[in-house]
Amino acid sequence: MGTLKDYYKEECVPALVQEFGYTNSMQIPKVEKIVLNMGLGEAVQNPKIIEGATEELTRIAGQRAVVRKAKKSIATFKLRVGMPIGCCVTLRGDKMYGFLSKLVNIALPRVRDFRGLSPKGFDGKGNFSMGVKEQIIFPEIDYDKIDKIKGLNISIVTSAPTDEEGRSLLRLLGMPFRK
Repeated sequence: MGTLKDYYKEECVPALVQEFGYTNSMQIPKVEKIVLNMGLGEAVQNPKIIEGATEELTRIAGQRAVVRKAKKSIATFKLRVGMPIGCCVTLRGDKMYGFLSKLVNIALPRVRDFRGLSPKGFDGKGNFSMGVKEQIIFPEIDYDKIDKIKGLNISIVTSAPTDEEGRSLLRLLGMPFRK
């Protein structure tokens, strides 16, 4: 069984060249990185929640999650500089393609009442961002061991110059966008 990376090289690249008429192989858009981010505002009152979130994000990504700390103090939220408020992982290379394959084929079909991804998640430069409300859609998370349902943000960074090219690339890789 081939990987998503092989599928990209064999199937997606010729389809993109035919659709957009690229003359140089460096013009063909590709996925550069995927960033998973879990913001935990409630970590101000309960610092132990960061450990669980970091462990869950590490399991989901297959790579160690990094704890993010506050850069500014915000008195209304009782937040001080240096307090842990979230965690993130940046995936590149084979782990990135493995995660994208898992997201498209396993996790998204497990979302309740899923009707496709909104095509409005593009930023104008071909990058796509989406939010997941429940981390339990990923098969690595044991439902009995989680303390709280947490969401996460997934940003897929591509080398596509426009949203149309980025959307076409992700659609060819299997992302189910709404019409």
